[in-house]
Amino acid sequence: MPPDKADTTQRSGVRHLEVSPEEDGQKLLQFLSRRLGPDVPGSLLMRLIRSGQVRVDSARKKPFDRLHAGQRVRLPPLRVADPAPVAPDAPALAVLARGPGWIAVAKPAGLPSQPGTGHTDAASTRLAAMFPAATFTPTPAHRLDRDTSGILLAGTSYQGLRGLQRAFADHSLRKFYLARVHGRLTPGQTLVLSDTLAKTGGEQRQRVSPTPADAGGKPALALARCLESGPETALLELDLRTGRTHQLRVQLASRGLPIVGDRKYGRPDAAPRMMLHAWKIILPDGATVCLEPDW
Repeated sequence: MPPDKADTTQRSGVRHLEVSPEEDGQKLLQFLSRRLGPDVPGSLLMRLIRSGQVRVDSARKKPFDRLHAGQRVRLPPLRVADPAPVAPDAPALAVLARGPGWIAVAKPAGLPSQPGTGHTDAASTRLAAMFPAATFTPTPAHRLDRDTSGILLAGTSYQGLRGLQRAFADHSLRKFYLARVHGRLTPGQTLVLSDTLAKTGGEQRQRVSPTPADAGGKPALALARCLESGPETALLELDLRTGRTHQLRVQLASRGLPIVGDRKYGRPDAAPRMMLHAWKIILPDGATVCLEPDW
């Protein structure tokens, strides 16, 4: 990390990191992990903190003590590897809206929300590349499946990220999807999708459980309103009330309404693209972000 006004390095190799307003409230271990990146093991940071080599305003602190804006964190000499670069041809994500402590971007289908084994290109790494000078790297507050397109919210400060995560957890934030499904419905018809979902098989597939007592099952709720219907497919608006893995995909498939292009839960001759799109989010303060799919 290049030195700036919040990161000064002495000739001895000791670094002083200033806690920015965007980082206020983070725990010390979390702060260092974010600043230094994944190439510095958490076990090493824990050892440095507990041995007193890391100081906050010249005082010893515990790993989970919270920091406040303006405090200075002393870090001993430490060799930090450069983060893995994003592919040079990876385009920036389109910014849809901004608010205090958050940003909304458009995630294309085929791009994972987070990097994983065998791939580094993801929405989170593109956000990091888009804001290289940010003291708090914009961090996704939720996930969209790799093949799902649409609105992705990220926190641009620690407090903003925590606020978004709380809103997702207590359902004070509303999420709406659009899906093209195989099957016929009546325009205006609303389906209540209420199930218990449980994982099954080695591929981490979800299934609708016939009984709430199924071990590991979790309740899943969504409302599906038919906007239009043709001879073979229908367009649905989905009001997601819970956020389970693959929830909408497995709930619709279990009712004979698989999403067009869904190769995991849909038809074996699925189209090359899954037509599921996160199209509208209403935040607790009433701010609304919309993005229609290109299909």
